[in-house]
Amino acid sequence: MTLSITLPAATARGRGPLVEVVRQFTPNWFTVTMGTGVLALALHQLPFAVAGLEGVAVALWLADIGLFVLFSLLYAARWILFFDEARRIFGHSVMSMFFGAIPMGLATIVNGFLAFGGPLLGETAVAVAHWLWWLDVALAVGCGVLVPYLMFTRQQHSLEKMTAVWLLPVVAAEVAAASGALLAAHLPAADAFAVLISGYVLWAYSVPLALSILVLLVLRLVLHKLPERDMAASAWLALGPIGTGALGLILLGGQAPATFAANGLPGIGDVACGIGVVGGTMLWGYGLWWLMLAVLKTARYLRDGLPFNLGWWGFTFPLGVYALATLALARVTQLSFFAAAGSLLVLCLAAFWLVVAAATLRGAWRGGLFFAPCLAAGGAAARLEADAV
Repeated sequence: MTLSITLPAATARGRGPLVEVVRQFTPNWFTVTMGTGVLALALHQLPFAVAGLEGVAVALWLADIGLFVLFSLLYAARWILFFDEARRIFGHSVMSMFFGAIPMGLATIVNGFLAFGGPLLGETAVAVAHWLWWLDVALAVGCGVLVPYLMFTRQQHSLEKMTAVWLLPVVAAEVAAASGALLAAHLPAADAFAVLISGYVLWAYSVPLALSILVLLVLRLVLHKLPERDMAASAWLALGPIGTGALGLILLGGQAPATFAANGLPGIGDVACGIGVVGGTMLWGYGLWWLMLAVLKTARYLRDGLPFNLGWWGFTFPLGVYALATLALARVTQLSFFAAAGSLLVLCLAAFWLVVAAATLRGAWRGGLFFAPCLAAGGAAARLEADAV
């Protein structure tokens, strides 16, 4: 799926370009909202002030909302107009993983309402974030169990073909957990307690399973070496569960003392705070290994040529959540090292975003990025069946 891909199907079927875009629209487009939203949040949390930077962050968040609404309408239209074709995604071993991108993209919008919504909407921003968060939780929990169930029952997988894309449906729940910690700080005591406890459940729902997948991923890399270059950006996806896991522990722990104390459990909140700092730091160290490995693997891919596809958005969100975890450690530890490292990671994130966003706009304008692999796979299967008959 490179920039050179064209869409002859629109002409062959006599359909207009927009109809064919809808027909070929897939949930991996929501990775655009993930990368755009996390950059907005990261710019907002930089430990130094730059004139106009907050305005850029707000503009990115508003663009994130617009993109999420647009993509939701396009994907809903695909299910309405091309139901039989749309449902083929359940059997596709790669594209189905991107269902997890939908709740993760939504989580960046929820966090944006908390970070930027106050001056624009007042107290309504928190109410909107609270409602959207529960919707995000429902989507994340559903993806986290239903997609693996499809892997177990309908799809064809092997260790040799495994990539870090397996993490996408699983990680969504821990992203919601970190978002819930931010939300709890803005809610009354009873509501905050429910959200915080749910956040810990969501963290446990996701992180242990994600870490077990990483163990398999290491085995796959040792036995079968690097994936094909079209999957090069997946090298960065391992940072996602580690960075979000660290961020979730830190944020949940930071909110725990006040929330647990307000509900008659002060001692537990203090323990949770300590676990957040220590556990978050340990996960950050684990993520450092994967970060350095991702840099080495990307350098190897670049040497051989790296074709653009939507998977390049995998360079952004995992790095973004790892940067946010780094900045969160800087705030709780007051160590200048974490502040400097987090700032550097955000600058790298911004550079990645500019490159990938420009290439995405180019590819979307030319039409080559609107391509549903599950349709191509379905067509090939149909031809094989016809030949057999």
